[in-house]
Amino acid sequence: MISRDPDGALNRILTVGLCRIVGLALFGMGLVYWTRLIGVFDGDLWRFDLMPVWWRAAAPTLAVIYPVAGIGLWMTASWGTVVWVLIAAIEGVMRLGFPHLFGAEPLVVGLHVAGLAFLAVLRAFAAFERRRRPGRS
Repeated sequence: MISRDPDGALNRILTVGLCRIVGLALFGMGLVYWTRLIGVFDGDLWRFDLMPVWWRAAAPTLAVIYPVAGIGLWMTASWGTVVWVLIAAIEGVMRLGFPHLFGAEPLVVGLHVAGLAFLAVLRAFAAFERRRRPGRS
């Protein structure tokens, strides 16, 4: 529900919009990981039984938590953001910590970091507005 405060309304619209867009993207990434697990496409690392052991650990984990985070963000639940932070940490360790195993994809990590930073700014601004107007809830 959008508040009647014009300053808070814009912030709420931007926050909900960001959560919904990212939620759809994360759900889509979950579907990509599921297609990797069931082997829809031919190619390296596109079937679970052909994956090296490090991908066998990472792919099922990400296939499960990506859609969970997507649903949580779509619902604008606070746990959706927590799961998104977990995904960003896992992808960061995979892509930046072990690029020789998982492939270096700094764009994926950068998009997670940028989205989380934007969400943090929106939530900080909302908290600042709540503190500035103590008479309103």
